[in-house]
Amino acid sequence: MGRRNITHVSDFILMGLTDSEELQLVLFILFLLIYLITVLGNAGMMLIIRLDLQLHTPMYFFLSHLSFLDLSYSTVITPRTLENLLMSTKYISYLNCFTQMYFFIFLAGTECSLLSSMAYDRYVAICNPLHYPVVVSTRRCCSLVLGSYLIGFMDSSVNVLSISRLHFCDSNVIHHFFCDLTPVLTLSCTDTHNMEIMIFIVAGSTLMVSLFIISVSYVSILSTILKINSTSGKQKAFSTCASHLLGVTIFYGTLIFTYLKPSKSYSLGKDQVASVFYTIVIPMLNPLIYSLRNKEVKNALMRVMQKREVSKHLK
Repeated sequence: MGRRNITHVSDFILMGLTDSEELQLVLFILFLLIYLITVLGNAGMMLIIRLDLQLHTPMYFFLSHLSFLDLSYSTVITPRTLENLLMSTKYISYLNCFTQMYFFIFLAGTECSLLSSMAYDRYVAICNPLHYPVVVSTRRCCSLVLGSYLIGFMDSSVNVLSISRLHFCDSNVIHHFFCDLTPVLTLSCTDTHNMEIMIFIVAGSTLMVSLFIISVSYVSILSTILKINSTSGKQKAFSTCASHLLGVTIFYGTLIFTYLKPSKSYSLGKDQVASVFYTIVIPMLNPLIYSLRNKEVKNALMRVMQKREVSKHLK
């Protein structure tokens, strides 16, 4: 260790997704299109929920925060990725790198906890419908959302503050398209074994606890649905949580594949594809999943558009 050039790195170089200029242009157009759909979809979802009084329910309260988180952490990653796709040198300062990492972990960790809160909401709605207004009160909804943000804050603070204390030497080249935890950790010339264990425990706890809550909730939901006699009743009950279950499966699948493994198992190609999926694609998919499969959102959109038409005629 004493012979190695241990320095305080002032900036990093992001290698990006590809060296091919033609492919970079294709990816720029594709990611720009996806980001525009992400902004319009999530901002539109938040606006519809805010404007339509019939959507002022716990489920849509959680969904509005999910849209905010998706829009936010896509914005943390995608604009910088788009900029790098057009540049020959992809420098990012030490401060900007760790700032990006901090907000990404914060928002992703918050989303994990929020998804478990949404699963709890669906559990109470289907398994204890008579007690739903009392159990899932406005105060409890606010507490669950606030707790989700607090967990995300603690998760990101512990991880990023720990990594920022490491020494970096020999190379400042990050083999990724953004400052993710694992590829930055592999650049350190100090022993990171204990830190890897700590990060694995912190990140794993957030993922596994929220996933456990979701799993228990859906086992209870499935058990309750199977006891319903009518086929239409089963379909109606299942439709209320199908969108959330689909979103959870996609989100957690990619996160577990990427993060719940040692940094030495980091695979440039596979992990980058997974990262593109959960940082850029999933934030676009969520509003589509929750709106296209949800009649209430479609009806709310129609009501909002009708109100606009009426207001135009009155003017």
